[in-house]
Amino acid sequence: IWKNNRGLNFRKLNSEWICQSSLFSCLFVHICTCVFLVILISLCIRLAAVGFLTVSSTVTMSAPFFLGKVIDTIYSTGTDIETMTASLTSLCIMLTGVFLCGGAANAARVYLMEVSGQQIIRNLRGSIFMSILRQEVAFFDKNRTGELINRLSADSAIVGRSITDNLSDGLRAVAQAVAGVSMMFYVSPSLASFVLLIVPPMAALAVIYGRYLRSISKRTQDALAQATQLAEERISNLRTVRAFGKELSEVNAYKQKADFVLSLAKKEAKMRAGFFGVTGLSGNLMILSVLYKGGLLMANHHMTVGELSSFLMYTFWVGISIAGLSSFYSELMKGFGAGARLWELLERKPEFPLDEGHVLPPEQLKGQLEFCNVSFAYPTRKEAHIFQNLNLLVPAGTIMAVVGPSGSGKSSLVSLLLRLYDPDSGLITIDGHDIRDLNPYWLRAHIGTVSQEPVLFSCSIRDNIAYGATDPDAVTTEDIYRAAKVANAFDFVQRFPKGFDTVVGEKGVLLSGRTLWWKSRFYSQISNPKILLLDEATSALDSENESLVQEALERLMEGRTVVIIAHRLSTIKNADTVAVLDQRQIAECGNPTELLSNREGQFRKLMEKQSHEKGKGAEFILEPYPQKE
Repeated sequence: IWKNNRGLNFRKLNSEWICQSSLFSCLFVHICTCVFLVILISLCIRLAAVGFLTVSSTVTMSAPFFLGKVIDTIYSTGTDIETMTASLTSLCIMLTGVFLCGGAANAARVYLMEVSGQQIIRNLRGSIFMSILRQEVAFFDKNRTGELINRLSADSAIVGRSITDNLSDGLRAVAQAVAGVSMMFYVSPSLASFVLLIVPPMAALAVIYGRYLRSISKRTQDALAQATQLAEERISNLRTVRAFGKELSEVNAYKQKADFVLSLAKKEAKMRAGFFGVTGLSGNLMILSVLYKGGLLMANHHMTVGELSSFLMYTFWVGISIAGLSSFYSELMKGFGAGARLWELLERKPEFPLDEGHVLPPEQLKGQLEFCNVSFAYPTRKEAHIFQNLNLLVPAGTIMAVVGPSGSGKSSLVSLLLRLYDPDSGLITIDGHDIRDLNPYWLRAHIGTVSQEPVLFSCSIRDNIAYGATDPDAVTTEDIYRAAKVANAFDFVQRFPKGFDTVVGEKGVLLSGRTLWWKSRFYSQISNPKILLLDEATSALDSENESLVQEALERLMEGRTVVIIAHRLSTIKNADTVAVLDQRQIAECGNPTELLSNREGQFRKLMEKQSHEKGKGAEFILEPYPQKE
């Protein structure tokens, strides 16, 4: 037994090292076993990721301890080069194998967490999109489209990263910090107690910083959503912007929104810079404290150079872990800030469900519509009543034309019949059944709608036609051709180079107004509804095209209950009954010829007004209505 000049027993160290080597071998076998088990359960991505995290953290935090033993081995062998070489070679080979396992586990952890993160983002976006689409129409009156898109894209990505990649790094930092602190106390309790005095004030600072970051992150995401809303609205209406030459003013408006986002980002950057500056300084002070206090302990023979080296490395890893925890906490707070509105969207219940209620058997559906003492105001304008105690009956199988001055609420009738809104009071019934008791999906499947401004999706004409069917995937080519022929549009569509496979632009900008009109008819024809709502069906057409499609319109209305919302009186010549809306009620209702004969009636006055405006584009000619057979 021999001692160095500090009186340390190195043979004892060697015997301890042999014992540690046995423990190391057991640890190596245990790590290999863990890796094998993790591979077996790799199909369960999240569990596998946690397993690989455990392996990589174990390897990482065991390194300083064994490297300290390597240093002591070098000191203990003295001038015995052969013994030192043999010990170092075997030791380094084993450590290399362990480090390779740790590196592979870390790579697997990153890969699995990345895949898991993308799956979470996908599921989150799917849930948010479903929640958005299930909301009532009044929800979209109160919330801007651009903001919802920003929540769906940017916010969901931030939340996804904060609970996957960031969570993985945070868990690793926690594991390494706990293991590092434990090993620091194992190596030298007194030195560990001295060094870790800096942790409590740093934790308090991190809490304050996190609360501030969460608040400013929410404000930043709200500001970014407003900027996105402005950009989405202006780009989607670029033709209007271009027509009025407002490009520069719109650019300036967007820059103002972006500047506000930048100002919030600068505030966040200042706080982040101060926080990470303090944490970096604290880490350096910890290293300096270890060197100072550890040097004193070595001078008093209470520590070996290997133990001090191990302690230094553990201090270094704990410092890195604390910095990682700080970053994890800040990113987590950003995720909470971005996720606040997402949770609101996910948890928000629509005012009325979309797939609950009664379904009438086909033989019971006749198509009679009735409004009974209906009062209604839009949710965003409760003070402005559209209807008050409105009563209207549309017998099954008849054609009812609704006319009235602009803003009298004609299109609102369509919205109420489709149950896009519920009346404030009164009843709306179909064959005597309150539509609030009917399944909304079933209701809309049996009501064909042709809106005032037909909408096309950016896909093929074939896909756009099939969109109106209850099950678009079940629509055959023959069904599409039949719908096109009924609408007198088959030959027209076939003249396109790709026929029904022609891809239209966003909102159908690559097609003419007549094509948009025909496509709207396809919706109604392909779904074969019992009730048909035409909201100024020919407003998008000129006089020539209007006469060309009149035959198709008459064929489409055969055997159905039809409500025609007429903004131009020339569209009501086929109506059995005309209802005149005025002063939030039905002012007149009856046969067109009878109403025309009343010179003081509202219908007669509307007709005379359009007759006088004929030279300005009105197409209705004041003449007696032919009696329908």
